Amino acid sequence: MSSSAHSPSDYRIRDAIPITRALISVSDKTGLLELAAALAGAGVEIVSTGSTAKTIADAGHPVTEVAQITGFPESLDGRVKTLHPAIHAGILADLRLASHEVQLTELGIRPFELVVVNLYPFVETIASGVTGDAAIEQIDIGGPAMVRAAAKNHANVAIAVSPDSYAQIIKAVTLGGTTLAQRQRLAGEAFAHTAAYDTAVAEFFAKNIGVRAEHPFEEADIFEVRASLKQVLRYGENSHQDASLYVTADGAGIAQATQLHGKDMSYNNYVDADAALRTAYDFREPAVAIIKHAQPCGIAVARGAGDPIASAHLRAHECDPVSAFGGVIAANRTVSVEMANTVKDIFTEVVIAPDFEPEALEILRAKKNIRLLKLPEGYHREPVEFKQISGGLLVQQPDVFDEFSSAGWQLVSGEAADDATLADLEFAWRAVRAVKSNAILLAHDGASVGVGMGQVNRVDSCHLAVSRAGERAAGSVAASDAFFPFADGPQILLDAGVKAIVQPGGSIRDQDVIDAAKAAGVTMYFTGERHFYH
Repeated sequence: MSSSAHSPSDYRIRDAIPITRALISVSDKTGLLELAAALAGAGVEIVSTGSTAKTIADAGHPVTEVAQITGFPESLDGRVKTLHPAIHAGILADLRLASHEVQLTELGIRPFELVVVNLYPFVETIASGVTGDAAIEQIDIGGPAMVRAAAKNHANVAIAVSPDSYAQIIKAVTLGGTTLAQRQRLAGEAFAHTAAYDTAVAEFFAKNIGVRAEHPFEEADIFEVRASLKQVLRYGENSHQDASLYVTADGAGIAQATQLHGKDMSYNNYVDADAALRTAYDFREPAVAIIKHAQPCGIAVARGAGDPIASAHLRAHECDPVSAFGGVIAANRTVSVEMANTVKDIFTEVVIAPDFEPEALEILRAKKNIRLLKLPEGYHREPVEFKQISGGLLVQQPDVFDEFSSAGWQLVSGEAADDATLADLEFAWRAVRAVKSNAILLAHDGASVGVGMGQVNRVDSCHLAVSRAGERAAGSVAASDAFFPFADGPQILLDAGVKAIVQPGGSIRDQDVIDAAKAAGVTMYFTGERHFYH
């Protein structure tokens, strides 16, 4: 608790704040000289530490060593440099308060309007296999203190923790200063940065020194989250929303993918591409998923002779060519020349795959705006899923098809499916997991032909799936992600000519649904499990 309180009237409004004095201390020197040149060119006084100061000075830019400000030399092999009132008072002074301004004058301390700090590379150090004292030595102390101080005082100070933020700082210098909105956004990124750093340190101690926090997933050892800022995105779901991409230290997913071509990925691109990957990788055979607004436009596996992944793509596209326009494509095999030749004539935002044949890459690179992403080696799904809610997080194990067999399904209506029909039912049951609830998916010959998704009742989802399938509904199979509460939904499918249905069962009116299927002579299986996806 602070020793004194201030009323709102004590604070003076500060929005755009010119940068006249900057504190820079970075372990990652990426973009440092460009930033230093811009600051020096604008007459900003640069205060810096150790190797950072030397790098700036060697480039010919004026720089003041921290020791000259504190009057105290760096000590203990560099462990103590910035932990001094002459530094932290300059960062923490709230110049909206006249009393703080007076105190700075009395102390002979000048404030900072910009702090640029990134931390010792602890995560990278332990990732390389370093342990013991060598790893502990990479735990930053002064850096997080400066970052948190500047972030707390964002009303007066801009804090940059990543080279990705330097461009906006340089622009702010030329435009007369940082705005409050910029400083608020940068402060949020800074607190996330130090939180991820502290989490990495805590997990290191838990694994190597025997201190482990209790959590629901402790025995499964899946509650390990370390994240660092990778990229500040142009905006979020909409242009007025700020957004950034963070990556986990040991992740091997879309966040670690290599972009081979195209414009920068957007927030929505990442969401859609991840949904597409989640879908395509539910299948062991060559498969393609096409996603639009996080919903499937088409899902298919390879069939027949010819190029397998090209076959899967064409069949997925045929499900809903209108919706696939401007969609995101994920393949679980290398993109071939044949697939590239079909994709190039379809407006597509993103193609993501484990790899691209060289000629396929050349074909697709002829499309200026298409984004091409190559998955990292060892791509895998995260062992735990998070969903933010107000005031906290929901955590769950993912819904996956690692071990899947229809052998345990219960036949409740009609004749046992023949091999081809059972294969389609298995395909539909895998594919419906990718559809937002309430979900109905119609399939034929290993491809979706109609999808009804995201409706608030299952009847509307059935109508939508049948409508999109058109004539293809006749002779198809259907999967429902949860039980039918009444017989009206299945009746829509039966009237459209669906020949077999798979669903979880479990409704108090299951018998009504079974009776409707029996009356139509249609095969129906209960799986005993559902696949809600919200």
